Amino acid sequence: MARALWKGAISFGLVHIPVELISASLDHELDLSMLDRRDFAPIGYKRYNKRTGKEVEWDDIIKGYEYKTDAYVVLSDEDLRQANVKATQTIDILAFVDASEVPLTFYEHPYYLLPAKGGEKVYALLRETLRKANKVGIASVVMRTKQHLCALVCVGDAIVLNTLRYADELRPTDDLDLPASTLKAAGISDKELKMALSLVEGMSETWQPEQYHDSYREDVLALVKKKIKARQTKTITPPAPEPEEERGSNVIDLVALLQQSLGRKAPAPPPRKRATSAAARKAAPAKRKAA
Repeated sequence: MARALWKGAISFGLVHIPVELISASLDHELDLSMLDRRDFAPIGYKRYNKRTGKEVEWDDIIKGYEYKTDAYVVLSDEDLRQANVKATQTIDILAFVDASEVPLTFYEHPYYLLPAKGGEKVYALLRETLRKANKVGIASVVMRTKQHLCALVCVGDAIVLNTLRYADELRPTDDLDLPASTLKAAGISDKELKMALSLVEGMSETWQPEQYHDSYREDVLALVKKKIKARQTKTITPPAPEPEEERGSNVIDLVALLQQSLGRKAPAPPPRKRATSAAARKAAPAKRKAA
């Protein structure tokens, strides 16, 4: 059983649901260590006292807020909790909104909410209410000294708390060089749109997440095994030369690409007109006159 990262309660109206927070994601990133290329020894990091230069043990580290240069207010975990007990122990639902109204760019990190002892029935009630109403609960919660905006979402039999970015944490699109918002202004024809929709329809299938996997990570680990077997564990592979970019026209025949994607034969390009030489052009009137 995963360890709870946070314990508290969901609160909306007069309803109080005791819950525990469990991370919903598993980290499978490649764990690469940094080495000194001269002797391949691992590079370590030290927590040190900036005044004495000596290393500091974890048990001697506390938190502090710098209120002016080199002057700190010490804040213990209990200080941080007592500053606002309700905020640190409650997931406070502020509103319910349609699930489709929250853009994907706002979603940040998912956590499972589990009912604590005695909270099973009211947890199930909130879950089914979210499901039937097709709503998400917009809430605030304090975790690790930061107040998060979050969305409570019904996913299967679980309520998922997904932390959200605040609006001012997202880059506005106004200053981005994006294509025009209408088909006509973007230069897209009805034919191109219909063919693109046909391609999407042909590639549509039921969502099966287990069929997707991190093939890059698997390839890197296969390379690791290959280098171990070949006894090349300390061989530094030099960078390969950059491939030269092919020079060509920037004009894309979108219809031809779509037809190829749909498995159709693209129409043959129109025959190119032969360029006539200056001598041939001068001889042509003479030939017609002689005829």
